[in-house]
Order: sequence, then structure tokens, then C-alpha cells
Amino acid sequence: MLERVFHLKERDTNVKTEVVAGVTTFATMAYILAVNPGILSASGMDFGKVFAATAIASAIATLVMGLAANLPFGLSAGMGLNAFFAYTVCLGMGYSWQWALSAIFVEGLIFILLTFCNIREAIVNSIPISLKKAIGAGIGLFIAYIGLKNAGIIIADPEGTISALSAQWFRADAGVAMLGILITGALLIFKVPGALLIGIVVTTLIGIPLGVTHYAGGSFTPTAPYFCNFAFNEIFSSGKSVFDFFVVVFTFLFVDMFDTVGTLIACAGKSGIVKENGVIPNCKQALLADAIGTTAGAMLGTSTVTTFVESASGVAEGGRTGLTAVTTAVLFLLALFLEPLFGSIPSAATAPALVIVGLMMVGPIREIDYDDYAESIPAFMTIIVMVCASSISDGIMFGVLFYVFNKLITRRFRDLSPAILVVAALFIVKILLTVIA
Repeated sequence: MLERVFHLKERDTNVKTEVVAGVTTFATMAYILAVNPGILSASGMDFGKVFAATAIASAIATLVMGLAANLPFGLSAGMGLNAFFAYTVCLGMGYSWQWALSAIFVEGLIFILLTFCNIREAIVNSIPISLKKAIGAGIGLFIAYIGLKNAGIIIADPEGTISALSAQWFRADAGVAMLGILITGALLIFKVPGALLIGIVVTTLIGIPLGVTHYAGGSFTPTAPYFCNFAFNEIFSSGKSVFDFFVVVFTFLFVDMFDTVGTLIACAGKSGIVKENGVIPNCKQALLADAIGTTAGAMLGTSTVTTFVESASGVAEGGRTGLTAVTTAVLFLLALFLEPLFGSIPSAATAPALVIVGLMMVGPIREIDYDDYAESIPAFMTIIVMVCASSISDGIMFGVLFYVFNKLITRRFRDLSPAILVVAALFIVKILLTVIA
């Protein structure tokens, strides 16, 4: 039966290899079960409910990836997108988490439609490559900043400036977080499988005698997630809310598309299953997996679901078919019974994972052409505004506007796709509405 469903012999693999690969993928992804509820709880959401939503949505999306696409990739709540949800949409823009979930639900439905219509890749291709790289890098730095800030390593002094060295820096939580970064970094240097998860566990244990880690308590019976807690009435409460909703949905779409497509290309290339013409087998079904996961996740109470680059760890262990993904999905469901343990993990222990994931996301900036200022200036503005303003959407806005302006003044009109011009026009309208308001 397994052979008929997953075509193991055709891809030169076996059940044992696939199961081991699935366990490895889960081990490298499991940190999201602690990190995602921690980030979204900043918006007022319940940790336990978000934990359950994250585990279930991850299992659903990964099952679709395994059974429909027969690809060895795991999916879960995307890093960066969860930070945008909590820190930009809710804390920054002042909207409720129900409002934000509504935006993600709409994004998921649009993704499903775009996937069926085969135009998702076309949209991705219309955005300049330099901005794609900058957005990923900017989000990576933003995630690392959140990790350092939550752990107390970076603090605001009484005058309001940011400082990374003060008497408070030597508090127990900051010290534990620094140890965690050192430990996690060492594990990565020696290529230990599941380095991020191991780093979180070890750092949590170090925090026990120092009073940083406290057992959260509670039952090992799974907590029920949210269900369709949307707020469409809030969206239409004002013209500003409607416009902001459009911008937020577009941002979720924009970032998720690049994240998923880029990860699919990278992981599929490492697995050796890409065809000679460069086509990824069952790519449409793979894109559908994250679209379904995002929609289901919004209904259950979590942020956008996307393909995880950590899937490369399972591929490195020999994962070649959907059986790897199915194994990972089953482990996500079993994790539902461990919520009290994940809930006991302090911010100081998840901070190292955030910092290291940020490092992994910064890599693409090496591919930006810094000698071409028409490309590099918009890319730099995307990154610096995103981090300094603590706003992913503002970073994208500055990057797009600078890009269009630079191309216009240099008369490089062919570099301007219709899509990027429409996006720039929308951002200009947003600025004008903000000024008027």
C-alpha cells in the first residue's frame, strides 16, 4: 500500500529512511510549537489555544503535502509572518487579533484560488528579485531583534534609546538567553540534527535553577483551539480599516508567496527530485498545501502556514516522498498532548531559536547587486525601515516606492512590471490617507 501511494522504489528510498527523515524534520521544526504561541500571545491570544491551533494546522498542511503532492516537506506557522501579525497588525496598528485572523483567512482563500488558476507563480515572478531578497533578510533581522528584546538582552534605557549593555543585561533571563545562543550555535556548527529544538530544551533546563523557567502546569489533555473567531464587522467599521485590511492581506500574500516558492525550490533541489527541465513534481499540489494550511490555521487561530526550510534536514536524511511529510504530520498531532511542557518554555529559551532563524533568513542579501544603486538602495531601505520601525509592511512600502522611483529616473522602464506599479500606487494612496487622517 505504501509503495502504491508514495512510489518509494521509483525515488530510490524505503519506509525506514522515510520515517527517520520525517522524525528529523519534526525535530528541527518543533521549536515553532513553543515560539509561535509565545509570539501570538503578545496580541492577547491564549497560549494553549494557539499551541493547539499551530499543531493541528501544521498537521493538516503537512498531510496535504505528503498525500496530495507526495513531497517530503513539513509546514507550519511561518516565522516573520507571526511577528507581523502580533507586533505590526495588533500592537502597532491597533487592530484585534480577530481582525488579523480575518485577514489571514481571506489570504488563504485567495491563495487557494490563485493556485487553482495557476497564476501564483506569475505574481511572484513580477516582483523584482532584489526586493524579494531584501524582504526575507529584513524579516530575519526583525525576528532576531524580537528574540533579543524578549529575552532582555536589548532594552530601552530611560532616555528611550536602545541599549545592549547595561546593569539589566546581566539579569538571569538575559544571561540564560546568551548561553542558549552559544549552545545552539555550537550545535549548528557541529551539524547536530534538531539543533534548534535541542537548544531550546537545554536552555529551558538551565533556566530552572536560575528561576527563569517555571512549570506552567495544566493537563496533558489537548486544549481546544479557537474556531472561526473572525471580526469582519470591524473591517468595515471605517474607510481606514478597509484600506488597512487590504494592505495587510496583500502583505501576508506577498511574503508567504515568496517564502513558500523559495523554500520549495531550495528543498526540492536538495532532494534531487526536480525534473531535468527544472519543474518540481506536483508543484501545484505543494502550493495548495500551504493555502489549505493557512485557511485552516486562520479558522483554528494561528497565523499564516508556510513550507519550512527546516524540511531540508529531513531531505538530508534521505527523505524523498510524502511518507516523510506524513510522519512529520503524525508527530505534530502527538505533540498536542505536550502543551504543558511547551508552555513552560520561557522567552529566554526561545530567543536563541529566533536569533538563529534570523541568521538563516539573512543569507539572501549576498545575492543583491550592491554596485547597482537603483537595486541596492531600495533593498537597503526595505531592510532598515523594517527593523528600525518594527514594521514589515512599512519596510516593503519604502522598498517598493524607492524601487519604482529609481527605475523611473534612470528610464529603466522595462524593469517595472504592471504589478509593481499597482502596488506602488496603492502605497502612495495609503500615505495620502495617513496624512489626511
